[in-house]
Parts: sequence; structure tokens; C-alpha cells
Amino acid sequence: MTATTTAPGALDPKGATSAATAGAPAIDPAQLAASLPLDEKVALLTGAATWTLRSIPEIGMRTMTVSDGPIGVRGTGEDGLPSAQLPAPSATAATWDVDLQARLGALMAAEARRKGVDVILAPVVNLQRSPVGGRHFECLSEDPLLTARLAVSFIDAIQAGGIAACVKHFIGNETETDRTSYLSRIDERTLREVYLAPFEAVVDAGVWTIMAAYNGLTRDGVDATSTAHEPLLTGILKGEWQFDGVVISDWLATKTAVEPAIAGLDLVMPGPGGPWADGLLAAVEAGLVPESAIDDKVARIIRLADRVGALSGIAGETLPFDGTGATVDPAGADVVALLTDAAARSTVVLRNHGGLLPVDPALRGRIALIGHNAVQPFTQGGGSAFVTPPHVSMPLDALRSAFPDAAVDMLRGGATTLRAPLAPAELLTTPTGEPGVLVELLDEHGEAIGSQLLPDAEALWFPIDDDDVASVRITTDLRLARTGRHLIDLGPVGAHRVVVDGVERSASQHVVGAEVILDSSYANPEHVETAIDADEARDVRIEVDAQVIDGESYGRFVRLHFRHLEPSPSVEEEIEQAVAAAANADLAVVVVGTNSETESEGWDRPDLQLPGRQNELVRRVAAANPATVVVVNAGAPVLLPWLDEVAAVLWWWLPGQEAGNSLAAVLTGAIEPSGRLPWTLPATEADVPVPHGLPVDGVIDYTERLDVGHRGWDRLDRTPAREFGFGLGYAEWAYRGLDLVDAASGTADAADAFVTARVTIENTSPRDGREVVQVYLSAPADPSGTGPTDDARPLRWLAGFAVVDVAAGGTASVDIPIARRSFETWATDAEGWTLPEGTYGVLTGRSSRDLRLEAAHVVRTVSG
Repeated sequence: MTATTTAPGALDPKGATSAATAGAPAIDPAQLAASLPLDEKVALLTGAATWTLRSIPEIGMRTMTVSDGPIGVRGTGEDGLPSAQLPAPSATAATWDVDLQARLGALMAAEARRKGVDVILAPVVNLQRSPVGGRHFECLSEDPLLTARLAVSFIDAIQAGGIAACVKHFIGNETETDRTSYLSRIDERTLREVYLAPFEAVVDAGVWTIMAAYNGLTRDGVDATSTAHEPLLTGILKGEWQFDGVVISDWLATKTAVEPAIAGLDLVMPGPGGPWADGLLAAVEAGLVPESAIDDKVARIIRLADRVGALSGIAGETLPFDGTGATVDPAGADVVALLTDAAARSTVVLRNHGGLLPVDPALRGRIALIGHNAVQPFTQGGGSAFVTPPHVSMPLDALRSAFPDAAVDMLRGGATTLRAPLAPAELLTTPTGEPGVLVELLDEHGEAIGSQLLPDAEALWFPIDDDDVASVRITTDLRLARTGRHLIDLGPVGAHRVVVDGVERSASQHVVGAEVILDSSYANPEHVETAIDADEARDVRIEVDAQVIDGESYGRFVRLHFRHLEPSPSVEEEIEQAVAAAANADLAVVVVGTNSETESEGWDRPDLQLPGRQNELVRRVAAANPATVVVVNAGAPVLLPWLDEVAAVLWWWLPGQEAGNSLAAVLTGAIEPSGRLPWTLPATEADVPVPHGLPVDGVIDYTERLDVGHRGWDRLDRTPAREFGFGLGYAEWAYRGLDLVDAASGTADAADAFVTARVTIENTSPRDGREVVQVYLSAPADPSGTGPTDDARPLRWLAGFAVVDVAAGGTASVDIPIARRSFETWATDAEGWTLPEGTYGVLTGRSSRDLRLEAAHVVRTVSG
């Protein structure tokens, strides 16, 4: 079937559109900004504290509070309240479900109401350029269209609740290594068509704030950090896109006063202090920064306050935070149901040989639940996304409930972490015999000026409010209750002296500061390990002198990691026990995956290997029991060399607080695992188009250009383990028809349908199912038919998708709009969007490589 669109003109420069979603505000932000004295205006542009902005009672503006996201609303950390813990963004993206994203966004807004938060620092719309990226799990997808569609839905729901979303990180922030210093070198066409595309979409949708990244960008002859890049912030974001919200710096990313102020940054975080607090007023008074620029920034913050209900506009009358609509309980039935559904729907069926899944919940006999990640599921990645949930549904409990007639045994099958577990509180006593850890506060001369008692090893990350305290001495006696070899693992951050059992084990005079927060080394310092052989129960004295770290706006604090591994069976012994249990079971469920040492903000992974001996564990269990289901608990790709050797494989992601409940629902089929991969799963590391994103001489070159993710796999003609968009689900599908309808006249906005793909599918299975219908475009061929007219264009690219529920044996038709932008390319010389004419292939199917039907769409341009 062929359809034709005739569109006027070749170029379609982006028009000016307002970002406001609720009409013109009743209060004039510019007028209020101009009414303030200069010193007060400048003071507003730096945070009041780590998570708060300054108030201005003179105009009725209360303080506003920001909080990290995107898997939950942590708040300021001062209320002690738990947070609903969502599945990781890479998980929810696997649903390809904009309606689910809206439900999750509404939950985030309700959680913000409960936590007293005005701005949620989420979502992340950077792309998963390389599978080893440290924050891969925190991003949505490797594809710009899928990222944009899901992010817009999430943001719309958050802001419909009167809470601001802050989209991050603008721009080219796909790598954690040297993230505060590298420059991303991205050609203009790639920047426009790929990496700016999700940001442009959310600005068009009306996002209220955007975060400028740590890294820099090379563009328009300007090599500058994102916080000080005028062509990026003022030229594109505020000028071309007409963004009327607030540009916020990433925390401690701003280094100077003048350049970021001129470039278009609006708010420096955190506070107090920093380059604008120290030098911006003087720069304005010296004429280096125009006061009109300050007025614009202040007006934007006032507009934000109006949008989130933090502004009365009446002198001396500030509005209290409105908690209406707050979550009643993050462990309540409605939240549990939503998060269970989200985690289950996210799960991707990678293999289901012989229809092993789903498993009848009436199963009798034994189930062997195996794996370190079965014992300790990895529910969230490390870094700023971390929240404390109200509970974590454990796989063992959930499976025992889901299979009431079966006996479920759990075996670890060997540790996969390099570090020991935290030292248990019950094994720690102070020198005077009290439970816990003694902390002596020392002045600059090493004299004790105070002390405090901490309950356990987890508490060894604590603030220091007294400026006279220069260091601390931490002392505790660790009880070695078992005979055998004990491992004591201590990780001090900064200058230190470590004494274990009367022997100095480490000493350093290297004083550290806020850089340990920026590079996340506070979470992963060098460790001091001491092995002690105990032939009887006894105590070991631990003494650590540690510096007080000046985290600048993060405050002063001490951080010590204290871990203890008791004598335990070897990994080989644990694997043997697991294999024996599997051999005697009717069903083996092996949960493998990554952990907090592997996936985290602050560092990139060195490779795609599963940690420990998990591959060996899978193969040995599967050899012992053919009825083996392998569950992969990871946010980012890992290699699965046994993928096509075992009966069933599920990608379970980082599932959040309802981990166990979602797994049980998937195994029994109570909820269909209808996820589709939002990225490409490699079979080997050698095949990955972008194996890493490491800077070279301080620069990351995006040499693959437009071919990010699955586009690169297609360009290089490489076969992944599972392609982008793959997911079996539990139903079977036939694609019966593809028609192209409703071609636009060419006058519609780029966000409207340029052409619509009407796809008819049939559920050929005996059970109800959910399908993700995907539509891709291929570029026109040149007149000779030997290749595309534009060699740089991807071979195929995602142009639209839809989620469809169809009853067993039923048929459904779904209309999938394809926007004009999907056909357009960026003309760098003309500085605008162009619509190449020709015959485009429109392909639909179940994944980027399983394309069942094709039609042709002809685009012709006319002058005028």
C-alpha cells in the first residue's frame, strides 16, 4: 500500500511556542522581579541550602524544596519517612506504555506532596549510548523517540499535580568517567536529531525546569561546560525553543560567576555559598553581567513559584505548602498494586522454550529458588536515585504465597559481591561495653572536645555541625563469634589512620573535599582488609581516625565503610548445594544479576560480565534440572552466554519495592510480562557499536553520529543476543494488515500526525495478551536504486508505537501516528529542518528486527 504526502517548502525552522501549560499567570513575574533590590535578586539565584531555595516574603514567595528522583521522591532526608520505590526507569521504559508512565508520574507528584517537595529532579532523558554507562539504569532508552514519548507522559502527570519536573542532564551526559570535566564533541546534525530531540520534546510539552549537566559541549566554536554554554542555553533552549522555565545547575557544577550568568544559567545549586553567592553581585555592579540578565533569571524563578503554588504575590503573606493529594501510605494497597503491575509489565520474556512459563500456581512438589540476587534482590541502582522504601517484597515470601502447595527452598549459590556485608549491630560494643560505636570528636590538635554513640555500621556516615571539630576517632569492639577466618573490611574516606587488633593497617594524610561527592568516591573508597583467624570466640578492637570532609554546600561530614565477613562456606560449596537442591526440585528459579558495586552513578562498568560465578551457576543448575527459569536482575545489559541453552529467561530489571510480588505474578501468569527491550542486548562485547564512552584527552567523540543503539547494530550488520524492541510475552501474534491513512496537508505542526499507520494484529494464542506494535521508517533510495539518498541517515529508525490489549483469538486495529519530525533531517548549513522527498519504507512488527509488514509512503515537496 502506498500513500503520498505533499508538503510545502523544504525547510521548517522550529517555530516559537510557549512552554506554559496553564495559560498566562495572574501574577507578572517580570514586574515582581524588577521591584526587588539588586542584592536580593542576586541572592535568590543561589540555593538557600542543599535542597531548598530562598524565600522572599516581600513578594509573598515561600521557600521551594527540590528532591532527587526518578525512582522515588527522597525529599530532604530530614523527615525520616520512607519513599515509594519505583522500578528503575530502564524497567518502566520496557513497558513502552505512556499511560503507565502517567500513572507513575501521578504517584511521584503525590509522593512529593507527602514529602513537602516542589521540584522533582527527574526524569533523565540522556540516551543509553553505551551499555557500560554507569547511569544506564537511570535512563529510559537508547532510542530518542521512545525516550521522548515516555518522558513527556511522565512529566505531564507530575506537573498536572502542581509539582515541577526537572529534566536532566542537558546535554551530552552519557558517561560517568570524568563526568565533571570532559567535553562531548557531537556534530550539529547528530545533536539535533538524536541527543537534543528528547529535550526539545519535553520543552514543547511544557516542562518547568531543566538541569544543566556537569560535562561540557563542543559546539559553534564554543568549548564550555553546559552551565556556561551560551549557544546551548540561550541560543537553542531559551531562544529557539522559547523555554520559559528555570535552568538549574547540577549540584556544585558551577565554577565561575560571570560566564554562566551570561550564558543563561538561572539557579546555582546547592547553597549557601558558591560562585554566584561570592561574586555575582560584584560582577553586576562592575558591568560584567547586565542587570537585565539577573531580572530574567529572577522572573523565571518567580514564575516557577507561581506554578507550584509557592507564591501569593502579596507582601508579607506566604502560602503554606499544600499537601492536598499526598500519598496516604507508600506501602498502601493502591501503591503496592501499581508498583507490582509496573514491575511485572516491565519484565521481558527473552526465552520460553516449550512453554515452561507461566507456571501453574497449583504446582505441588518443590521449587528451588537460587541466587545471591534471590536472597538480596537488587531493587535500585546507586547514587542520587537512591531512596529508602517502606518495605521490599522478598522473592522467597512471594513465591511461597503464590505457590501455596509447593515447598520453596532458597539457596544463595555463592556470593557475587566483592565486599563483605556491613558489620552487624549485635556484634559491636563500645570500649565501656555499651552496644554500638563510640565516636570521639577531635579538634585540630587531636584533643577530644565531645563524643557521641552510633548504633551500628550503617550510621558511620554522619554530619559534623561543630566547626571546631577537625577529625574523629571511631572505636568499637567487634565480636568474632565463630571460629575460623574472619574478614574485616574498612573503607575510610579521606585522611585516616586504621588500627585493627592493635596493628596499624593503613594511614593517609590525603585530605579530600567536595570532589568525593562529585565523583562518588565517597561511596566506593579504597578499602583496608584484615583477615583474622579465630580459634575461639573473642573481641577485636577497631580504631579509626578519620578526617571531617568539607562538602561545601553539602555540609561537613564523616564517612567510614565498616564490613565484616564471618567464616562461611566457599562459593564452590554453595554452588554444589544449589545444584543438589535444583536436581531434587520440580522447578528451579535462578536469579542472577548485578549489584550496588556494579551499577551506580559515579563510575562506568569496565565490562558486561555478570559478577562472580553466576554463569557457571546457571549452567550447572540447568544441567541438573531442565525446568529452569533464569531471572536477570539488572538494569543495564549483561552478557548471557547460556541464553539459548536454558528453558526460560526473564529480564526482571531493578524492580523496586514490589520485587518479589512482581516476580511471583510473572511466574504464575497473574500479570503478563509484556515488556519489550528499550535497548539492545549484546551477545558479545566485541560486537557492541559503542563499547565505552571514555574520554580521550578530555573529549568524548560521538563518532557513530546518528547511529545510536539499535541503529548502530543495523549499520554494522551485527546480530545481538536480543534486538531492540524484543519481548515474547505469553501470547502469540500475527500481523494481518498495514494501511497508511490520514496524510497531513503539510500545515500541521511537527507534533501532529504527518501520516498514520493503521496496523491490524491477531492474538493467535489461547490467552489474553498485550502487544507492543512498533513502526519504523527507512530512508528513500536514490533514483538509481543502489542505496539511500542520504548515506548518513540510519538504515531504519523508530517512528511510532502503541500498546494493545487483545483477547484470546481476537483481532484489533490500532492507529499509530507518525510525526513530520520523523521524516525530517537537520540541515546544518541552512540551520533548520528539511523534509527530504522520496518514497519511505514504513515497516511494522514486533521488534527492530522482526518486521512483519511494509508499506510505502511518498513525500513530495512544493514551493511556497
